[in-house]
Amino acid sequence: MHTTVRKAVIPAAGLGTRFLPATKAQPKEMLPIVDTPAIQYVVQEALDAGLTDILIIVSRGKHAIIDHFDRAFELETTLRERGKDVELAVVESVSGLANIHFVRQKEPLGLGHAVLCAKDHVGDEPFCVLLGDDLVSATPPCLGRLIAAYLATGLGCIALESLPEETLHTKGVVGGEELGKLGREAMASLNYSTDELARFSQLTQLVEKPPKGAAPSNLGILGRYCLPPSIFALLEATPPGRGGEIQLTDALIALQRQDGLLGYHYPGTRWDTGNVLGFLQTTLDFALMRADLREDLLILMRDTLSREGG
Repeated sequence: MHTTVRKAVIPAAGLGTRFLPATKAQPKEMLPIVDTPAIQYVVQEALDAGLTDILIIVSRGKHAIIDHFDRAFELETTLRERGKDVELAVVESVSGLANIHFVRQKEPLGLGHAVLCAKDHVGDEPFCVLLGDDLVSATPPCLGRLIAAYLATGLGCIALESLPEETLHTKGVVGGEELGKLGREAMASLNYSTDELARFSQLTQLVEKPPKGAAPSNLGILGRYCLPPSIFALLEATPPGRGGEIQLTDALIALQRQDGLLGYHYPGTRWDTGNVLGFLQTTLDFALMRADLREDLLILMRDTLSREGG
């Protein structure tokens, strides 16, 4: 069994059609949350979890993502010559974040296919998948818990969140049961409290977009996974579904049946940047968490509401 998890895969090959026309000429992952591209938050989350090798799956027209994490010598030189040390430090820190690699998904064949594009890079190591539409804040860190569970048990582990009843038919939903004796014994070395251990479950079902009223629980799949390398063979054997796409959930179902799969009900906040309203909410929340922006933003919001008669 592997003793570390060091690789992360971040799929970023989608077209971002919900954000047109903004995404006609720039990747949706580069849309800024205040002043930082969304994908940079995802990369930082991976680094904070101890992952040191980051692979971003891109597609045609995503050069801005590659450029963002590369050196910008002309910009750096200009900032240095003008004495803009603070701005220079920010620019240099981005290019020095991590060992970041890129692989192109040549056809839009679904999330499962995007993850499969990472096969040669990941090899026979366990790895994490972080979806860029979800920004996650949790104490303890969500990704760290998934990694710890994998290293303790050898089983893949995926993050789960509670969902409103009316949204279950639009999500991937799981059914599960308490950890069995072997699972509890394997996790004992982590010294988690009883309450924390109860957040883990042995998954028994994964259902993509269940019919209304037929969901096995109110726990949905969040875009954070720690997976064994065996997932690649399962993805290769997964037939295309609707729209000719290979779905990651289908391979996870096969993984659950073949080896078993854990779920972790994370205790934190998830921001959905995959739609316009969620993106606006995320931007507002992140701005309000900034000490240099909060007070002025609150004044601006009050003035706006006053003008609107609110």
